[in-house]
Amino acid sequence: MAARVLVLASILIFSCFAETCYGAISFSSLQRTLVVTASHRQGLLKAGEDKITVRWGLNQSFPAGTDSSYKTIKVQLCYAPISQVDRAWRKTEDHLNKDKTCQPKIVEKPYINVNETLEWTIERDVPTALFFIRAYALDSDDHEVAYGQNTDAEKKTNLFEIQAITGRHVSLDIASVCFSAFSVVSLMGFFFMEKRKARKSQQ
Repeated sequence: MAARVLVLASILIFSCFAETCYGAISFSSLQRTLVVTASHRQGLLKAGEDKITVRWGLNQSFPAGTDSSYKTIKVQLCYAPISQVDRAWRKTEDHLNKDKTCQPKIVEKPYINVNETLEWTIERDVPTALFFIRAYALDSDDHEVAYGQNTDAEKKTNLFEIQAITGRHVSLDIASVCFSAFSVVSLMGFFFMEKRKARKSQQ
């Protein structure tokens, strides 16, 4: 029994140590070395229809070799603060393993030291919200080591709004109207026939 407790305690201590060493990466510790921009049509964007052109690359004001540890780029759609209010599942945490600011992934690909462009069609399952775009640079262990975003530090500029798919379709609305009209006509016909039968029975 004592041996089992000792083993469990050792596993727990090791897990905590591993998280401390490898998992406790904070957003505030990352350098903003990437330049990220996003362009799209003006106005409300629609999930499943509209496109966003995303561009990213190393900020050339940083010295050569800054990106030597960058192996992967991960670009994500992120919730603006106003769309996180009263929504714990979108909450911002400095600990990146717990952070829920950025959830829908736009692309993840090997890093190359040139400016890249991607035209992304907004996926159909994106919810209604205000968004911005953030890119993370990952090292060979898939740990975040730098980032960039198309908004300011307070996440108030260059935001865009996406409207989720409602699930309704014009053809369904037309069919619903036709069915309702048919139901009303059928009901009126039924009452007319019943009234006519009643009159015949009285004669």
